Amino acid sequence: MTLLKNKKILVTGLLSNRSIAYGTALACHKLGAELAFSYQEGRFQKRIFDLAKSFSCDFCFECDVSKDSDIEKIPDNLSKRWSSVDGLIHAIAFAPRAAISGKFTDGLTRENFSTAHEISSYSFAAMAKVVSPMMPENSSIVTISYVGSEKVVQGYNTMGLAKASLETSVKYLANDLGQSGIRVNAVSAGPIKTLAASGIKGFSRILSNVEERAPLRRNVTPEEVGNVIAFLLSDLSRCITGEIIHADNGYSTLMLS
Repeated sequence: MTLLKNKKILVTGLLSNRSIAYGTALACHKLGAELAFSYQEGRFQKRIFDLAKSFSCDFCFECDVSKDSDIEKIPDNLSKRWSSVDGLIHAIAFAPRAAISGKFTDGLTRENFSTAHEISSYSFAAMAKVVSPMMPENSSIVTISYVGSEKVVQGYNTMGLAKASLETSVKYLANDLGQSGIRVNAVSAGPIKTLAASGIKGFSRILSNVEERAPLRRNVTPEEVGNVIAFLLSDLSRCITGEIIHADNGYSTLMLS
């Protein structure tokens, strides 16, 4: 299939072949996209280059989103291979372990709050700001959220606030960048057992709960979420922007906390 043929897409947040970023890269690769990957720091370099080989790709560069200088260098890194960028996938999120376990107030500190928002929300807007000048009309930016931004999910805590901030950023960016023909959306994915999710206390209980109660009675996979993101990167979604699209087998429709 060639739905994304000749589209150049930057994928961030790739850590393992179980991640949403990997599932998204797989979907985009199958649809003909040309990919680039950013990684947090040098100790992840070999892992990311090895994963990138799965997509016949060797275009990888370091970007620690906690450093303004690294974010500012993204256009220079991209321009080493590409003159323009058609898609940006933001799959970056982090909160200190204490902030995603126990009661919300137990892990609530100024430092934990700031870290969660800086890495999980600010990085999205900051990356969109520097990459968007390289994006032609009908380009697309997509980030990943979770229902914990809308409803109480036990143990998600401060990350829920960060994801709510992220989703609001989607709307403001969509308004700003729409004037340049750039779409901005988020996919609110169902829970997936990724490396990042392993830090959430009681995560196995969350998975079981979704499997038992979601209308489709199962959990989602990284590949399924990746397919939705690939759709948002494609020309088939030209009229969609500023949206939070749920890919969670219907779980978010239920009146559950």
